[in-house]
Amino acid sequence: MTTEQVAKRLVELCRQGQFESAIKELYSKDIISIEPEGAPVKESRGIEAIIAKNQQFAEMVQEIHGMEVSDPLVADDYFAVTMKLDVTYKGAPRSNMNEVCVYQVKDGKIAREQFFHTPMMAPAQA
Repeated sequence: MTTEQVAKRLVELCRQGQFESAIKELYSKDIISIEPEGAPVKESRGIEAIIAKNQQFAEMVQEIHGMEVSDPLVADDYFAVTMKLDVTYKGAPRSNMNEVCVYQVKDGKIAREQFFHTPMMAPAQA
């Protein structure tokens, strides 16, 4: 797949809320994921770690009230999208998160992702 094809497919799956399917279909087994300073986990490596991080996020969510994913902006082997999430985390008030997500594609798979947003305070774990 080309970078543009990967980007469009990722956006399509994210808009459908199929995050784990997107990971399994589009991510390299050696994916590197970088979160902003202040996030609970700054860096994750490998597809198993990304799947676990996605499941941990899902377990923290009480309800997703809405989500928007922009069309991708593609340049060479990179693309970026914005994601807006209206969410209530367990044990926390409803909040909005806006982030810029930058991806690098190698050999038709997402090899690196980096997220830029202001980290929210994580709800207390039960």
